[in-house]
Amino acid sequence: MIFAGTPDFAASSLQALLDSPHRVIAVYTQPDRPAGRGRKLTPSPVKALAQQHELPVYQPQSLRDAEAQAELAALEADLMVVVAYGLLLPQAVLDIPRLGCLNVHASLLPRWRGAAPIQRAIEAGDVESGVTIMQMDVGLDTGPMLLTRTTSIEDTTTGGELHDRLAALGGEAIVEALDRLAADGLTATPQPEAGVTYAAKLSKAEAELDFRRPAAELAARVRAFNPWPVAWTRLAGQPLRVWLAAVGERLAEDPQAPPGTLLSAGRDALRIACGEDGREVLAVSRAQLPGGKPLATRELLNAGQARFTPGTRLGETPTETPQ
Repeated sequence: MIFAGTPDFAASSLQALLDSPHRVIAVYTQPDRPAGRGRKLTPSPVKALAQQHELPVYQPQSLRDAEAQAELAALEADLMVVVAYGLLLPQAVLDIPRLGCLNVHASLLPRWRGAAPIQRAIEAGDVESGVTIMQMDVGLDTGPMLLTRTTSIEDTTTGGELHDRLAALGGEAIVEALDRLAADGLTATPQPEAGVTYAAKLSKAEAELDFRRPAAELAARVRAFNPWPVAWTRLAGQPLRVWLAAVGERLAEDPQAPPGTLLSAGRDALRIACGEDGREVLAVSRAQLPGGKPLATRELLNAGQARFTPGTRLGETPTETPQ
């Protein structure tokens, strides 16, 4: 088979295939990108893993031109496995492998088709997620399903934690799917029309917290956007990144205050008024000041106690989205 993928999520599936009896003959991945402070060209995690195993690596800018398609066809692969590759596969490419192209998608299709299924599932308050092994067609994650595996989403699960769990599950699922496919024991099932949702690409701007929203919604967004793009707000005109938060309890001594008001700053949490009338509480337990590291609340207060005076309003002064 040919393997096509780019980020860490895809590398987990490639490693699982390399550990299986199935034979990977070549790897396709995105061209090297600038990374780090020096903006040095850096290979993708999939390329790095492929090079460790001395596999041929192909990095076309596109698979739409005839030369790239002829190069892929010359490999004479039975199958192509695609995991978070990042390039669109035209019908001409889907038709090249004898058994077509299979995709490992990080959701229970047809829910959360698209670019950011892991984060959107947490943000929406879903109680479960999973991976779907899908026979690819030219649509956006619309192909028939071959196999699914599920996992629960707890009310503490972050985007990073669910990513790692689904990456491992995806590796297990694609190997199982290929085992069963080789034994003629796998049937494709069309996706139902009901329940289709789209997971739009994430942006840093949308990670800004609006404290007029309910506490449960804000807490879910904080977890979904950890570790990227990281939820944030403004404190005295400077960005404050919020890494962990939960729904807090409103206390009898709490004053009636507008959304975004810091009610108290204790060792365990910054308690912030939220909701349309400010009567709910978001409890922030890990945050990051400009130029600093993510810190638990007690360490954060040691680093900048004066900034966290009860009655301070968060999110009021315009500033640039944190980089």
